[in-house]
Amino acid sequence: MAANEKYDVVIVGAGHNGTTTAAYLAKCGLSVCLLEERPECGGAQENVEPMAGVRTAPHAVGNYGGAAPGWEQLELWKYGFRMDANPREAWQALQPSWEDARCFTTSGLPGLTKKDINGWAKLSGFLGQPPFTTELLRAVYYCPPHPPEVELSPENIPFMQVYKKRQPDVWTKELLEMTLFDLLDEHCETEPFKVDKAYKALMSGAFGHFQGQAIPALASVVAPAPPYMPRPVGPRGNMHGYYHAILRCAIAHGVTVRTCCPVDEIIVNDGTAVGVRLRETATCGEKTIWAKKAVISSTDIRQTFLKLIGPQHLDLGFRQRIADLSLKGGSLTYYVVVTREPLRHPPKYEAGWAGIGVFVGGMGCFDSRELYFEHVADVLGQKGMPTMPPDRVLWNHMATTIYDVTHPQCTRPGLWVEGPACVMFPTPEYQPDGHDAQHRKRAEILEYMRTVVSQYVENLNSDNVVAEFLETPYDQEFRNTGMLGGSWYGVRPCKDEWWNQRPLPELARYRTPIDGLYLGHQSSAHPGGLCIMAVAYNLMHTLIEDGIAEPGPWWYPSPWYIPQQGKKSARRP
Repeated sequence: MAANEKYDVVIVGAGHNGTTTAAYLAKCGLSVCLLEERPECGGAQENVEPMAGVRTAPHAVGNYGGAAPGWEQLELWKYGFRMDANPREAWQALQPSWEDARCFTTSGLPGLTKKDINGWAKLSGFLGQPPFTTELLRAVYYCPPHPPEVELSPENIPFMQVYKKRQPDVWTKELLEMTLFDLLDEHCETEPFKVDKAYKALMSGAFGHFQGQAIPALASVVAPAPPYMPRPVGPRGNMHGYYHAILRCAIAHGVTVRTCCPVDEIIVNDGTAVGVRLRETATCGEKTIWAKKAVISSTDIRQTFLKLIGPQHLDLGFRQRIADLSLKGGSLTYYVVVTREPLRHPPKYEAGWAGIGVFVGGMGCFDSRELYFEHVADVLGQKGMPTMPPDRVLWNHMATTIYDVTHPQCTRPGLWVEGPACVMFPTPEYQPDGHDAQHRKRAEILEYMRTVVSQYVENLNSDNVVAEFLETPYDQEFRNTGMLGGSWYGVRPCKDEWWNQRPLPELARYRTPIDGLYLGHQSSAHPGGLCIMAVAYNLMHTLIEDGIAEPGPWWYPSPWYIPQQGKKSARRP
């Protein structure tokens, strides 16, 4: 490495957000250096092979990014990615499978009514002429927050504009105050169906019981469900496959990638970020890398401001507000089982188990929302291990059939892989015996998960089980420090931590109090988490406004984007 190596942009953190941002900027013709602390890039987009021929995804297991403009803008098909995105299929072709859908309850599998199906289809945009699901998801996730001088109203919030134009009978000013339960009470009728959707939202993004989050919660359920779900979602074909494609794209456009290069300091001169200083253990000679235009932090917001930037560069009150942000660790516990024969299910659950094969299936006691709130209270308020009895737990199951046949979880003849089965636990911070308490209680947690799944299968026994694999929230948090917030999105979004409020209003458009320093991590940028390419796409609007990037004809901004006064517009002339 040259003694005075300089790049236009230096990016700290090579997870999917940092790498996607690098690909966008490099395609604009900028020189970019992407730095990663770990031995390999990818963050949560990793796969493991705990035993030969068995592949699992310990973190990101589903693709929520089918609506991303980046598929076209970065031309990821050129770099080896293949995806079957279903929204182009007619709703009518998939409607029979929805009419056969069931919800899991303690007593069996109640079916859905036409009001349930049509109400959900209307809210999701499937019944529009033409369908507007992609437009709705882009309005929720793929649009930067409006500038601070713009007062938000029912007339300019993106998803409100979509409904007003495309499904006006859904649009109402009260929509901005509704919970997902409120919305489903108005348009659907079967209680287990409503609880199922609220629990999927709880695990995925905006919680189903948060006031004002009805549409973000709805979108976090629509994104990974049919007919929208991009396939394959399996370990080799989607999240890990996506990361390989985006990394190839970045490298093809000239990005310099350096692993085993932890950053100790973001260098600030006269209030401007000008580069980074690497840790002495970094695997390169020169420990200072300079940035001519910008430094982008794609690591979590606390590390950014409380570790990488010295206190002399920040107002003490601002630093305290960062320290006060809630960034609790993950809640999801994963259970994967390898068996000699497929799991067999009691007659009262057989049809429902088969029916979840096309998407992430909600399992457990969806009898009533009272059980939902009991489970939520256990996850968010209980210190220590769950107190919910295994036969009352709500959980999700990633069925084997959601994985494309060309990318199976298991390639060993005579063996089957089921899972992960996902249950929400109190986070590591809530453990009175310390962060690592869950790690020390793995045998107890494994037995709990086995008992949960056994409520719905008949042959989860020693004669059939070859191996079991467990990922506790502790495992996920400390193997990947970016997995924050307790859900697949890595956030717990409410009205006070969504869009133009996230993570703080003055940081919502990815700028910081340090000139030339931008945020690009799921804990510090809208929308965060698994809406792949959303953070980078939204950040690009601000980088164009500030004159950092000048994309070519391939770029198009969000149709709901509003330029900031005094800045260059991200819209093409």
